Amino acid sequence: MKIEDIMTPYVRCVQSDVSLVEAAVVMRDMDVGALPICESGRLVGMLTDRDIALRAVAECRDPRFTMVKEVMTMGVTYIYGDQEVEDAAELMERKQVRRLPVLNREKRLVGIVSLGDVALHTSNELSGEALKVMSQ
Repeated sequence: MKIEDIMTPYVRCVQSDVSLVEAAVVMRDMDVGALPICESGRLVGMLTDRDIALRAVAECRDPRFTMVKEVMTMGVTYIYGDQEVEDAAELMERKQVRRLPVLNREKRLVGIVSLGDVALHTSNELSGEALKVMSQ
């Protein structure tokens, strides 16, 4: 089965020059803990609730004036939509991540796939091993 068959499509991106408050409002409204950051339609990073907590709040940064680019995670691991679901499970295990942005072959963001999505569509052994490694 392909990633594009199980991913959540139409993922919302924000730009890196928006404030943390603006990004947090999007995260709250969408009920997500991670938000892709895009520039000119290209994925440049991810902002997670953990990024906000550890790189902004813990450093006493004012979220009204701190831009996403100052605290986002760069060098994001991603997967292509035409890859196999098993590839996502292995990549999540190796990189110890719970979500992967999904790109098309033109490197445009087309969705996001979570460990939960993968667990529903792979063997229990494969998704269970990925979760076990991430939990350690």
